[in-house]
Amino acid sequence: MIARTWRGWTRKEDGEEYLAYQLETGLAAYRQTEGNRGVIALRRYKDGRAEFFFVTLWESREAITRFAGSDVERAVFYPEDAKYLVARDEHVDHFEVVHTDGVVTQLVPQA
Repeated sequence: MIARTWRGWTRKEDGEEYLAYQLETGLAAYRQTEGNRGVIALRRYKDGRAEFFFVTLWESREAITRFAGSDVERAVFYPEDAKYLVARDEHVDHFEVVHTDGVVTQLVPQA
C-alpha cells in the first residue's frame, strides 16, 4: 500500500467552507477511484490560517495514476481551490506503508 500526502492552507475563516468543498470534490474523487483504500483529512488552526493535511491510501502506483494522471508527483486541484487556498503544495509525497496497527476506520461521520 502507498500513502500519498498533500498540504494546503486557507484563511482561518474559510476552514469549514473549504472542508465542505473538499468533501464534494477531492475527497469524493478519492472514494470513486478504483484502488483507493481511504483518506485521512487533518486540519489545524494556527497563525490565522487553517492548515489541511491529507493522507490518501492506495493499493498501487497504478491506482494513483487512475486518480492523478501520469504525473503522480503533481498535486490535483479543482476549479475553486484558488478561491480558498492562500498557500498550497504543488507536489505530493508518496510513502510505502510498512506497518499499521489499530487503524480507526471511521473517525468522523461521512458526508
